[in-house]
Amino acid sequence: MNKTILIALILVTIIACKTEKSTEIIVIGTLHRPESNFNPEILFNILEDIQPDFILEELDSSFFTSNFRHKNVSNSNERIASEKYIEKYPTTQLRPYEFEGRNEYRINSGSRPTDGLTTKLIDSLNRADLLTEEEAKIHLKYKALLEPLIVLASKSPENFNKPSTDSICAERQYYQYTMLSKITNRRNEFATRYHTKPNGEKISYRDGYQLAGNFWDLRNQTMAKNIMRISEQHPGKKIVVLCGFMHRYYILSELKKLTKDKNISLKEFYNN
Repeated sequence: MNKTILIALILVTIIACKTEKSTEIIVIGTLHRPESNFNPEILFNILEDIQPDFILEELDSSFFTSNFRHKNVSNSNERIASEKYIEKYPTTQLRPYEFEGRNEYRINSGSRPTDGLTTKLIDSLNRADLLTEEEAKIHLKYKALLEPLIVLASKSPENFNKPSTDSICAERQYYQYTMLSKITNRRNEFATRYHTKPNGEKISYRDGYQLAGNFWDLRNQTMAKNIMRISEQHPGKKIVVLCGFMHRYYILSELKKLTKDKNISLKEFYNN
C-alpha cells in the first residue's frame, strides 16, 4: 500500500513538473519572398537552431489540409522552409494563425482597394503642390519612414528582428493609418471619390481608408489572440511564429499584454 502511494506521488510530481515547464514563443519577422539575405535556407537554419515544437504561419486555415499540411508551397520563404523542416523533424506541427478570410473581408468591406487608391491620391496631390504645409509634412514623413526599413530589410535577419526596427515599423504604421487620416478626413477629394464594392454599394476613399486602418488593428489583434489560443492549448512547448516583419511590433505588443502573469515567455531567435 505504501509503495503504491509512493509511486502515485512520484507520478503526480512528474506530471506537475511537466505542466510547470514554461511555454516559449519566438516571433520571427520575415520577408515573404526569397532574397539573398533572407531565403528558405536561411530560415530553415534558424528553425534548426531553435528546434520548435510548433511553427505558426501567417496564413488562414484555407491554405492547409485537415491535418495541417500545406495545400501548396508556392514561392514563399515560410512555407518552403517549414516544409523542409517538417520533412526532417516530422513530429513538429504546423498551424495557421491569420485572420480568417483576410482578403475577402477587405475586398467586401471596401477597405481594399480604397487604401491603395487613397495613398496614390495623396501622393499626386503632394506632387501637384496642392497639400497644405502641414499635410505635406505628414506625407513626406510617412514616405521617409520607409527608407530605413528598406535598408534594414536588406541586412541579416537579426537587423529586422530587433526592438529598434520594431519602433520604426510602429511609427511608420502610425503615420500610415493615423496621420494620413488627418489628410483624408479634412480634404473634400477623399469624400467625393468612390469605389464600388462587390455588392454594388459605393464607398468613399475617406471611409474605405478608415476601414483599412481599423482592419490593421483588428487583424493584428486577432492574430495575437490566435497565437495565444494555440499556445495555451499546448503548454510547455516551444512555438515559433513567422510573420512579415512589419507585423512583428504589433504582435509582440499584444502578446506582452496577453502573456502577463502566465507561464509563457517571449524570446528572440538570436538569443535562443
